[in-house]
Amino acid sequence: MASTFINWLKSPAARQYFFSTHFWGPVANWGLPLAALSDLKKNEEIISGSMTTALACYSMVFMRFAWRVQPRNYLLFACHLTNTTAQLTQGARFVNYWYLGGREKKLVASGKTPAKVEEAVRAAKT
Repeated sequence: MASTFINWLKSPAARQYFFSTHFWGPVANWGLPLAALSDLKKNEEIISGSMTTALACYSMVFMRFAWRVQPRNYLLFACHLTNTTAQLTQGARFVNYWYLGGREKKLVASGKTPAKVEEAVRAAKT
């Protein structure tokens, strides 16, 4: 199998592939999933729910495109599959933090209660 791949790399078809948009388009697109994967370690408070939803939908649409285009673009498909997975994970973190009590648990764990935080906000406004 390795020798077959090496022979393909030496062929004109490989050169044609590496100098085409079927290769460089997905390579350029990998910035999105890499950024999304690095954001998985960041604080949930900065996640934008609408942007996460938009990016997940965008990647799902282009994942289908990569599968349907002929010849199939597996590199683009993998890129958008990775981004969709990362964005859905971010979306789950967003929903958990803002709607399922994750924020309150984090505040309690840090020694603050939601009531104390609201008091501090009111005091800061006056």
